[in-house]
Amino acid sequence: MIHEILPVGPLRCNCSMIGDEGTREAMVIDPGDDIDDVLAILGKHNLKVKQIVVTHAHIDHVGGAMKLRAATGAPILLNQNDLALLKMLDVQAAWVGMAAPGQVEIDQSVGSADTVQAGSLSANVLDTPGHTEGSICLYFPAEHKLIAGDTLFAGSIGRTDLPGGSFEKIIRSLHQTVLALPDDTVVVPGHGPLTTIGEERESNPFLVKK
Repeated sequence: MIHEILPVGPLRCNCSMIGDEGTREAMVIDPGDDIDDVLAILGKHNLKVKQIVVTHAHIDHVGGAMKLRAATGAPILLNQNDLALLKMLDVQAAWVGMAAPGQVEIDQSVGSADTVQAGSLSANVLDTPGHTEGSICLYFPAEHKLIAGDTLFAGSIGRTDLPGGSFEKIIRSLHQTVLALPDDTVVVPGHGPLTTIGEERESNPFLVKK
């Protein structure tokens, strides 16, 4: 597996570029901004993007998706429960002081029971509502890797005070879905450093059983 992580945009969203070393097929997860840099990394590895997957519809994760789709022809995948947020990108831009990216269209809704693929690499889509209503994570079972979006961070969890957020739902998603994964699973959060499920189970103040 080729896996490059590029912090993009003013909020430094972790954009993942994941490619099959044999077929050179790839997926890009959370292309929030800096698409020229993303394309440069894809070009360095000679990767062809087959899918653009967005973990949730906050501007820092989805803002560059249309530009990437225009450059690659790859479809944009997002859970349909975040469509209302997707229609508020101009409002979101005002929240964080970013330029509005214009309208973003999705080509396909994804959720639990779906898989996304690039060559021989396959990830299970996990519904993890809480940070937003349509938040998803991507779990690569063969590689023991989780792309967590803004559901789980090293030592913290996603905020739930924005539209569509629910503290009760994110805690349920974490305990019932995310913590069900093996302890050696490497977690790539939406922002900040990598961690593991085991580390978060043991030390994350939101997840440690009192």
